[in-house]
Amino acid sequence: MHSHESLSGKTIILTGSKIIRSIDQFIASHGGRALHYPLIETREVLSKEDAEWIKSLANYDWLIFTSQNAVQFFIEKLKRAGLSAFDLHNQIAAVGEKTAHLLKQANFPIEFMPSVYSADYFVQEFTGTGKLLFVRGTLAKSTIADGLGADEWTVYETVPTTAHCADLIRVLKENDDAIVVFASPSAVDLFAEHVAKQIGWLHIRCASIGHITTEALAKYGVTPVVQPKTYTMKSVITQIILEEWSK
Repeated sequence: MHSHESLSGKTIILTGSKIIRSIDQFIASHGGRALHYPLIETREVLSKEDAEWIKSLANYDWLIFTSQNAVQFFIEKLKRAGLSAFDLHNQIAAVGEKTAHLLKQANFPIEFMPSVYSADYFVQEFTGTGKLLFVRGTLAKSTIADGLGADEWTVYETVPTTAHCADLIRVLKENDDAIVVFASPSAVDLFAEHVAKQIGWLHIRCASIGHITTEALAKYGVTPVVQPKTYTMKSVITQIILEEWSK
């Protein structure tokens, strides 16, 4: 059993776009401090084609979601059209526990999830048949479309933000033992451009969610201190706790 003070005196920096209060509490319960410095922001893509996409949903056998943001903005589009999960009859596939949780909260039953929360594994393991629609963001790779022939509806965009970089640089200079958690390649690239160029990578410890994010770090010669097998924020924090306790 690891100590409840495994993170005592440690600062965990979260760079994702969503503030997850439960993660803050989880880190605090083990003696650590969570700081949020988002390096990316998400916003809905509004298009005149949205109405046509809504009408076309009945033509698809499967709807595929690989992010919480895709679920959130998809549901918002449904609401504006006066629709809910009860009006749709598609089968639902999800990548990630949080993605699935949001779908279930909105009354969408989950028929398929891959064993590893990655589009690569999704393509390898998915056995569903019929017409597929991948509900995505602008930075999603074409893995699912290329691998399964899915159509794609882009419902949100991910944009870099440097608004918090000055504060992030200051905190990193003040905390030599801080661990920076990255959940996307885009956050890694922005950090490299606007933070690491000023303070370097040498004294920064990084944690990675997902092998694609780890590959992005590798471009800069960085190996994360942890990369959990399960691609979730809770898993990465749990592994950090275990690593710190074992020292």
